[in-house]
Amino acid sequence: MQSPKCEEKLVSVITPAFNCGEYIGYTIESVLRQTYENWEMIIVDDDSSDNTADIINNYRINDNRIRYYKLDKNSGAAVARNKAVELANGEYLAFLDSDDIWYSNKLSKQIEFMAKNNYSFTFTSYDKIDEMGKDLNHTVNANFKRNYNDILKNNPGNSTVIYNCTTLGKFQIVNIKKRNDYVMWLKIIKKAKYIYGLNIPLGCHRLRPESLSSNKVSLLKYHWKVYRKIENLSYIKSAYLLSYWIFFSLFKKKPRQ
Repeated sequence: MQSPKCEEKLVSVITPAFNCGEYIGYTIESVLRQTYENWEMIIVDDDSSDNTADIINNYRINDNRIRYYKLDKNSGAAVARNKAVELANGEYLAFLDSDDIWYSNKLSKQIEFMAKNNYSFTFTSYDKIDEMGKDLNHTVNANFKRNYNDILKNNPGNSTVIYNCTTLGKFQIVNIKKRNDYVMWLKIIKKAKYIYGLNIPLGCHRLRPESLSSNKVSLLKYHWKVYRKIENLSYIKSAYLLSYWIFFSLFKKKPRQ
């Protein structure tokens, strides 16, 4: 293992994991390939029943920057994400799902973007791949700046987000099965005021048919719960946002040029 560069601030990579043995190795390797070296990867296993733990441990014995914690019982991604945030030691918290991957310059580019501009909350563009890792010729671009109302309409890609927890603090979220990342960004934006976008694709989101986020119909009730129960928005505004999300989900998939 190489020693981190002395000028680099510690970045904690937050990765909840559940039965992801087929993909977690690719995810870990994408972190190991980072040109930015001062990181810790905190993987919280939500009581997986497959070979997730074995694969993680095979990497962990060779690099002590990888930290592993297993929950006593299956509790959901929100609980696993909260535990990883609790265990984090870094000045920056970077979020990476257990089936997504980063490009090797992800941390170096985004941390430089944050430090140079004094941004505390950022996201980036990202590419989409299928479950086998094939490029789907689809890039989701990051616009320059979003506020709370913008995020209500357009959620940043989970595996693109980094925030400075020395500046903003650590955030814990309610235990909601789906869209818990969305809830976290809405909570952070209330303090940060803005999230700033770096319009460079620095990673890939893997589309899996069986993933929690793949079934758009099942997500409707969770969006409604976020709007009405968690964010306490009016019925009219919640209905508008739900309609907007349905329309956006149907028509946003355009191949990159």
